[in-house]
Amino acid sequence: MKKLSYILILVFLVSCTSNTIFEKPKDLIPRDTMTMLIQDMIIASSAKFVINKNQQKKINYMPFIYDIYKIDSLRFATSNFYYTSKIDLYEEILNEAKTQIDNKKEFYTKMKSDLDSIRKDSIKKAALKLEELDTINLDTVVVDSLKTDIKKDTLKKKN
Repeated sequence: MKKLSYILILVFLVSCTSNTIFEKPKDLIPRDTMTMLIQDMIIASSAKFVINKNQQKKINYMPFIYDIYKIDSLRFATSNFYYTSKIDLYEEILNEAKTQIDNKKEFYTKMKSDLDSIRKDSIKKAALKLEELDTINLDTVVVDSLKTDIKKDTLKKKN
């Protein structure tokens, strides 16, 4: 009985070896390209729920991503399957993609705040210019009306 239990434990331990690392596909997408591809796919999948310029929503942008990288969905699936079998490598790819997305977000947020501050400055300058023009126009209107009043008074005195 003891021997049987040892044999079963040994068979169980041997059967638990992992065979999840698959062969490298012939058309494997390189690691750096895979990082950029995943980054663009994350952006495209999140853009699906944003209204675009044509007031459309729920557009699938994945075919555009495949066209940009000149791959098809099958090649991506086989490469993704291979990289997921190597968890440490896949985790690095995902972390790099997340870092690049965060950098892009920071860049565009800064650009947007810079543009907003430029717009605010230009609006302030325009408002000051309008105030200046209004005071100038008001002054000229007042002066013109005073001149006409003076002319009227002088004409009345002459008559």
